[in-house]
Order: sequence, then structure tokens, then C-alpha cells
Amino acid sequence: MLRVLLYVLPFAALLYGLLDLRRSEPFEREGLPTWGWVVLIVALPVLGAVVWIVVSTSRRRETGRGPGGRSGGGGTGRRPGGPAVAPDDDPDFLWRLEQERRRRRKDRPEDD
Repeated sequence: MLRVLLYVLPFAALLYGLLDLRRSEPFEREGLPTWGWVVLIVALPVLGAVVWIVVSTSRRRETGRGPGGRSGGGGTGRRPGGPAVAPDDDPDFLWRLEQERRRRRKDRPEDD
């Protein structure tokens, strides 16, 4: 099993590094052209991929962007564009719901 890891780990690191580089933005590359990163990752599969991951992750954190240039949740675990909290815990949602309920009650004719 350990012998298999000696072959799988460098290949997985190489593959991950190249795929992550492919979807990166120019600001994440620290001034090194894409072909330079490819050479580094391919020549040193584990070390090159680790260096790439450290550099790109630090650049993403500095700018507050996620992979592929998307603005992340700032480490809050939320999806980009997703709700910050559940609707039943969101005060704005509950306020709008209450306003809508009051408006419906006001528009409904009284059955006295």
C-alpha cells in the first residue's frame, strides 16, 4: 500500500497543481508566467504543487477572492451568492415577512 502512495501522491499533486493553475487569475501567479509555473509543477511534482498552492492561496487571501477570481465568503463557509443565514434566522427576511403579513391583513375586508 505504501508503495502505491509513492506513485499516486506525486501524480495527484501534479494533477491538482496544474488544474488549479489552469483556473487561476493572473494576480495569483506572482509575476511568473503560466508556462513558468507549469515547468515548476511538472519538474518538481510535489514541491512545485505545494509552492503553487501556498503562493496562490496567499494571494487569494490578500485580495479576498476565491479560486477562479470569485469573491468568497471570507472564510464564513457560505457559497458565493448563497444566503448568509437561514431565512428563519435572517432578521431582514423576518421583517419583510411580517410587513407582508400586515399588508395582507389590512387589505382583507373585515368579516364582522
